[in-house]
Amino acid sequence: MLNWDDPLAPPVLQMPEPNLEASVTSAESTKMPVGLDLRQDRSVKHAPGKIQRPVINPVVAKPINADDKRVVNGLTDINQLAPFKYPWAWEYFLNANKNHWTPLDINMTQDVHDYQHKLTLEERHVYENVLSYLTTSDILAMRNIGLAVMEKMTAPELQIYQARQVYEEAMHTWTYQHCIETIGLDQGEIYNRYRVVPEIHHKIQICNRRLDSVLRPNIDLNDRDELENFVLAYTFFAGVFEGTWFYNGFSPIFALQRRGLMKGTAEQFQYIMRDEVLHASFGIRVCNQIVLEEKVKLDPKVIQHMWEEAEAAESQYAHFLLPDPILGYSATDHIAQFRFIANRRANKLHHKIPFPGAENSLPWLDEQANLKKEKNFFETRVTEYQTGGALNWD
Repeated sequence: MLNWDDPLAPPVLQMPEPNLEASVTSAESTKMPVGLDLRQDRSVKHAPGKIQRPVINPVVAKPINADDKRVVNGLTDINQLAPFKYPWAWEYFLNANKNHWTPLDINMTQDVHDYQHKLTLEERHVYENVLSYLTTSDILAMRNIGLAVMEKMTAPELQIYQARQVYEEAMHTWTYQHCIETIGLDQGEIYNRYRVVPEIHHKIQICNRRLDSVLRPNIDLNDRDELENFVLAYTFFAGVFEGTWFYNGFSPIFALQRRGLMKGTAEQFQYIMRDEVLHASFGIRVCNQIVLEEKVKLDPKVIQHMWEEAEAAESQYAHFLLPDPILGYSATDHIAQFRFIANRRANKLHHKIPFPGAENSLPWLDEQANLKKEKNFFETRVTEYQTGGALNWD
């Protein structure tokens, strides 16, 4: 019996009161309980209060064989992490934790001064609309992984990293909100731009269309059409949305940073960018694994259309963001870099290169993800904090 005065104390066993009638047992009372053998039955009789071992159904109690795991449509126990079939997924999780941070770790004082006294009207337009696009985008990324993708994975080592990814998308959203609050921007106006600015709205609608197609509760990945659509949607989010739009989306702020402006915001975006490159790399690897395991054949024309639609939307967005160039950055640079990064992601996905001849118009952009940082975050931490700067972020 539990001691309510001291719940951590060992329970006191209460012996039953002697019952003379219990000496006369009926035939019914001597029947063996289902699933217990004679040794278990004797132990219960001679050791009152001993807990009986639960019965295991031998049909479902077979040890897990890692080779039986699959990314989707697997039949092994989803609750058993190891042995791994996909050890690389566990490595992604370990590496992601090397980039742990919060937006409160970074000083934004200079950004407030820069925004109020140094940015031109055109540069403020760029800064505000980059935030407007990203605030909504990371929530979409969080919903995609957390609601549409994770529950379809049938190997827990994949879900472990994706759980971390969901947390990181929430962290990114907090970061944008922190920037908006710190600078003193109108939250209602900034957050609603994706609904009223056609060039931002169009990109979000493309994402919503992909997400809605796999967020249905009755989706069955044993159906080949459903499976193909799921892989296509995941390919879009990994290759286009996070791998290219996000990667390209931070570059206007990095262009300001290169001139000594909005350095706090840019530093936060560096940490976000490292997360997003890992997200894209992981998603691409998962998509390739599904294609391999399930023998999925995606239509090359559909794939090419996906990239061309993304480029058209990015081009419209770039011309809205930069109707005229700012010092060190232009819409032409932005679009050219999109094509170059799109080719890189398509190559990893084993797709035909969508934009032959595209050149790297922003050779400094990769430095933002590869730069190694070791710092104390302005003496807010006792020990030095090292991000995953030494990782291979491609």
